[in-house]
Amino acid sequence: MKNRILVIEDDTAISELISMNLTVAGYDTEALFDGNEVEELLKTDRNFDLALLDVMLPGKDGFELMDLMKEAKIPVIYLTAKSDVGSKIRGLRSGAEDYIVKPFEVLELLVRVEKVLERTGRQISRITVGDIEINLNEHQVTKNGQEVSLKPLEYDLLVLLAKNKNMAFTREQLLNQVWGSDYLGETRTVDVHIGQLRKKLELFDVIKTIPKIGYRLED
Repeated sequence: MKNRILVIEDDTAISELISMNLTVAGYDTEALFDGNEVEELLKTDRNFDLALLDVMLPGKDGFELMDLMKEAKIPVIYLTAKSDVGSKIRGLRSGAEDYIVKPFEVLELLVRVEKVLERTGRQISRITVGDIEINLNEHQVTKNGQEVSLKPLEYDLLVLLAKNKNMAFTREQLLNQVWGSDYLGETRTVDVHIGQLRKKLELFDVIKTIPKIGYRLED
């Protein structure tokens, strides 16, 4: 079972970029390009965990759609080129969980999506990678049903990679996301922890080394 995310964006290229990266990260997506289409869809299907909503849309605009989203109990992240303070305040006061201004970094978008799903209690609590299952609620990792003991940083690193399957991370990105931006050690520590994950979980062919970049978990 995957989280379903509604992508409402009238620019086809941006919509495809967002949908592709969400799909790679393990989400189910549905893309709509017109506010009136959204209104029609919600009459028959409200089973979405999150909506990424542009403001400037044909038909009903993003601000007009917010009441429908609240009625359908779908959390919203505004993703828009409207960067003025007034629009941000209006968006957040209307009930949006977050407000992201274009252009945006894909990794930042994925992190914000994850945080909203966590905050609203909608995040899927289990992730599978082959015969490995990660229970996010209990911070437990099993392989073929047998628990595998991981150190906290090993666990956090595994979860980050597993939540973003098939996405390449630089060592610097992994350090920032797992160790924190104030970490002063060398990137070599990432290699050591990746080595431990590969060994403990037999992920030698799953966690790939990307030459001159970093690592990617393929599934």
